Amino acid sequence: MAREGNFKTEPHSQPPSSSSNQQEAGEHLRSWSLEKLLRKLKATETDLDDKFTSILNSLGHFGTFQQKLVALTLLPNLLSAFFMFADIFVFTVPKPYCNTSWILAVGPNLTEAEQLNLTLPRDTNGSFLTCLMYVPVTWDLDDIIQFGLNYTQSCSNGWIYPESKRRSVINEFDLVCGEELNREAVHTTILAGLLIGSLTFGFISDKLGRYTSILLSILGLMIFGFGTAFVGNLNQYLFFRFGVSQALVGFSINSVSLASEWLVGEHRAHAIILGQCFYPLGIMLLTALAYSVPHWRLLFLLGGSLVFSLIFYICILPESPRWLMMKGQVEEAKRVLCFAARENKKNIPLSLLGKLHAPGKKATKASVLDFYNNRQLRKVILAIGCVGFTAGHSYFTLSLKMRDFDMNLYISQMVSAMMELPARLGSIFLFEQFGRKWTLAVILLQGTFMNFLVLNFPSDLKSVVVLMVFVGRFSLSAWIAGFFTYTAELLPTVLRTTGLGLGILAWASGAILSITLINQSLTPLSSSLCLIPSSTVWSTIACTRGP
Repeated sequence: MAREGNFKTEPHSQPPSSSSNQQEAGEHLRSWSLEKLLRKLKATETDLDDKFTSILNSLGHFGTFQQKLVALTLLPNLLSAFFMFADIFVFTVPKPYCNTSWILAVGPNLTEAEQLNLTLPRDTNGSFLTCLMYVPVTWDLDDIIQFGLNYTQSCSNGWIYPESKRRSVINEFDLVCGEELNREAVHTTILAGLLIGSLTFGFISDKLGRYTSILLSILGLMIFGFGTAFVGNLNQYLFFRFGVSQALVGFSINSVSLASEWLVGEHRAHAIILGQCFYPLGIMLLTALAYSVPHWRLLFLLGGSLVFSLIFYICILPESPRWLMMKGQVEEAKRVLCFAARENKKNIPLSLLGKLHAPGKKATKASVLDFYNNRQLRKVILAIGCVGFTAGHSYFTLSLKMRDFDMNLYISQMVSAMMELPARLGSIFLFEQFGRKWTLAVILLQGTFMNFLVLNFPSDLKSVVVLMVFVGRFSLSAWIAGFFTYTAELLPTVLRTTGLGLGILAWASGAILSITLINQSLTPLSSSLCLIPSSTVWSTIACTRGP
């Protein structure tokens, strides 16, 4: 009976084993399919790269067409920096005094100084107190002058800013005396826009093309950049800043992709890094305009009006032939290549054009999920995300620490931009001499180490801390210039802008976290986040492959 009982239970134990085997077989099949898809993607990418390298060599490495293309991707970077950092200058904080115009009913001929002297209380040092006023009375002017006023209250009729020579968002919307806006909320809004835009435009670009995405980005700059000058309240201002930051990241990742897919060799790296050099130039332009223009609305009007000069991009901006090929639009790709050859006064041999053919559907069927499902792509994107998060956290932490030094706003921004420009230009030499991978690792380690020292160094040694902040930003600026180049070279065409978008997403996440930690005074934790990924860089960077 025991045998029989054992025999009877055996059939019940078999199905789970069979089910488990089937599940393992299914997982193995899916894994094999993904690896097969990746191999096909790599083979297609390599094949296309060889063909395009030959074609681009035949039409000229860096002829008239490529020079115009680079110029088209450079100019909007000036405006990108303008809109990205405008908040620094439009949120200057003036001294708010209560509006005490009630006294003009009994003394209409009083000067502003006399009005303030009679209606505002003073501090022990003799200066007027902000956010407080004497309680209004119904006396005549002589009694007020003779006996004075004694009882105070908070402002009841708005505020005035007699010492302010500039019109900022603060005094435009009266964000004072209990109504203050946490400036970090503005930074977070901008970074949230970068985060959302990196995903949105990365997906749009890989699906609809670089040309379409760049035009949508320019349209966003027109609507949200120029439109910021006409907002009626703070919520509208934040909404428009959220929108413009999405447009900024959209143009950034698509211009990098377009340059990397039209240029070959070191011309590609030079063009991308040169584009990054226009960001500090844009900050210099912004600083000069902000110093000269007294009203924040006029500042946005001037910057926003320049965006309308980019409308002609509709007619002259080319699509990426690599993207067209990956999407099966072979004839359109040939047409674009022939147009470039005519611009350069070159001829592409028909034998080379004849080799271009549409890749198989399976080779071009790629999505953002491949970054998770495929082992090799997962390693690459994790490495990109790790270093992007570290750099974003460190760079933004150093930027926030700059505010603690009570430096002149315009001088500090101009000096920072003047330092970042040679840092980005110098990265060209470093990448040519030492390669992308180790150069990026070393300068990121240097930047994060400076960040660690700044957060833990005695604050009374102000000059030393300021020097370390500038050295850290110098290193991280060079890293940012190389990061776009290296990432664009690592990723396949069908996933290039999506991968760049994920890298910027990691950068924005690190920046948002730095705001939170600094506000909560969690300096030790922030220091740890600077150093921990630095060691991770050395282990993950080996997983990536590039020039």
